[in-house]
Amino acid sequence: MKITGMSSWDADMGNTRPYTIAFKTVEQVRNVFVEITLENGITGLGAGNPSEYVTGESYESCLEAIREANGSFPVGRDIREIRQLTDELVERLPKNPAARAAFDIALHDAYAQFLGLPLVRVLGQKHKSMPTSITIGIKNVDETLREAREHVKNGFTILKVKLGKDLEEDVERLVKLREEFGKKIVLRIDANQGYTVEQTIDFYHKTLQLDIELIEQPLAARAIEEMRKLPGSIKEKIAADESLLTPEDALTLLAPSRAAGIFNIKLMKCGGISQALKIADIATAAGIDLFWGCNDESIISIAAALHTAFACPQTRYIDLDGSFDLSSDIVTGGFKLSGGVMSCLDEPGLGVKRK
Repeated sequence: MKITGMSSWDADMGNTRPYTIAFKTVEQVRNVFVEITLENGITGLGAGNPSEYVTGESYESCLEAIREANGSFPVGRDIREIRQLTDELVERLPKNPAARAAFDIALHDAYAQFLGLPLVRVLGQKHKSMPTSITIGIKNVDETLREAREHVKNGFTILKVKLGKDLEEDVERLVKLREEFGKKIVLRIDANQGYTVEQTIDFYHKTLQLDIELIEQPLAARAIEEMRKLPGSIKEKIAADESLLTPEDALTLLAPSRAAGIFNIKLMKCGGISQALKIADIATAAGIDLFWGCNDESIISIAAALHTAFACPQTRYIDLDGSFDLSSDIVTGGFKLSGGVMSCLDEPGLGVKRK
């Protein structure tokens, strides 16, 4: 089944809830889109949202890479050769993981539709549903509690709190959340590389009684040797995020003694579904739990991450809230969200429909 057409464009999706993390404030959400058409009329959609601070890929370079590839790839190729097509993406766009992800997702969406199955079933479904965390940016205590009440009222039971600017205020925010909500909620934190080794250890001990589920990337991305030297009880709670971009990074993190007990996989970091599955396979072989995250993304790529996550046996956590606060999107569908619990739709491909 030949690929007969390909188009790409970009859009600002808007953000109804601007937020701050350790290294930036997010006020707008720009995504790039790829659409692939098969000779039988099936269209596959992909989307990308780069994070320059994490991967070095700017939005402009992402968009330009897609436009350049559009002239020679993948029109004329057979969608049934999807493994070869996705392998070629790494060679064609080595410095643009979000651009690769947009192509990769569109190819997988078209391929699964061609087979007449939801993508998760094509990949090998291991999970049916899972609660997602919803993220609270860096705010003062009162603003944190106000937003948490809203999320809990809407049925979310897992809060991921962004930290990393002021350790004492970070701890205070978590203490107040636990005081107000007790065991009704699960607390995860993401320091976005904002702590030193000493601060990470201090934070761990000061919050030990708060039952924090996991600690996402407290140290700088390249501080892997420092991560290895942390006490084992802390390392097992650490989810490597910015330190984990590629399958090669996964192997580095696992070298004795392993630097983290959890791997955070994002399609925008690694370059799409095909590369994410390679990281997941490494994690599965090593007994590492998987935590699936996202940037601020269209329903298209959030659905792709969900389908991929649910095809991996080591998936234990998802944080796929990146489309929840968009002002607009180009599609509907993609997944079901009920009381904070996400599940894939039983529709071919990603289950997304153009508006």
